[in-house]
Amino acid sequence: MEVVNAIGRRKAAVARVYLKEGDGKIIINNKDLTTYFPSGILQYVVKQPLNKLGLAEKFDIKATLDGGGYKGQAEALRLAIARALVKVDADNKPALKSEGFMTRDPREVERKKPGRPKARKRFQFSKR
Repeated sequence: MEVVNAIGRRKAAVARVYLKEGDGKIIINNKDLTTYFPSGILQYVVKQPLNKLGLAEKFDIKATLDGGGYKGQAEALRLAIARALVKVDADNKPALKSEGFMTRDPREVERKKPGRPKARKRFQFSKR
């Protein structure tokens, strides 16, 4: 099997994934998954598509992550892995889609407006 690549985005984070047959190693920016994401919850988020299909020990994943925070990066990586698994076998798509792993979360941070402290917050109104 050749190397399959895919891209995933979430908030300001971008994940590029290279998937090939192997024994389940996940390398992110030349670091191991447990080193890059010390939180068990984020490790779980990254592995969700693999665990759903029962392919956690079948593929090696090499990923490059850029931008955003750690949660956005983990969710971008989840989307990229799901897209790569669909490229490998199109029969995987319904199972991943039903769990919501194939949907790009479009929510972004709203920009700050001039004359306000934040995007929607206003300064306290004073009648007198």
